[in-house]
Amino acid sequence: MSTDQTSWDAAVRHLYRDACAYIATGPRHQEDWTLDVLALMARAVPDPRGLGPRRRRGGGPERVGNPTWPFAAHSSEYVAPRLKEIDRDSAENLLLALTEGGCTLSNLQYFTESPDELRAMALTVLARYGDKATCRTNVRKTGSAPGTLDFTLESLEYSPMSVFTEDCGLVVSDTEVGLFWNFNDL
Repeated sequence: MSTDQTSWDAAVRHLYRDACAYIATGPRHQEDWTLDVLALMARAVPDPRGLGPRRRRGGGPERVGNPTWPFAAHSSEYVAPRLKEIDRDSAENLLLALTEGGCTLSNLQYFTESPDELRAMALTVLARYGDKATCRTNVRKTGSAPGTLDFTLESLEYSPMSVFTEDCGLVVSDTEVGLFWNFNDL
């Protein structure tokens, strides 16, 4: 499945319209994918296709002079072990869970679309990165199989990447790197 600019942008804007989210895509230049993730967190690279928004709500004086805000400045040695690989189905669910704070699928009730329609939007978003893209997250809702997330679990564990008390995200990488992050207390 591939996607065009209009569909990708529409899906991203609709899914994250009410989220305190940061969404960006950049080129994959480095052998070490975490360096490309850090470049996205620092807003140091443009979207290679000019697709989609870079959105963030909130922020004040603490943001001035701090290009990584609300992300904390980390090294690749910090980031790499905290972003665990997950399968594509888990990435699809995670994109939906990131539409609101708390990182659960219960937020889907706030949309007028059916769960199937929302999943189609998540697939449109993932399609930009191709079928061979690797998906990683800082979220720990470990499923029954390695590399899966179980959104029926009540508990939420994550490795923080920001200055806030809760942040959950997804990194998708192949020839481009996508960053989808939600901050629960912005």
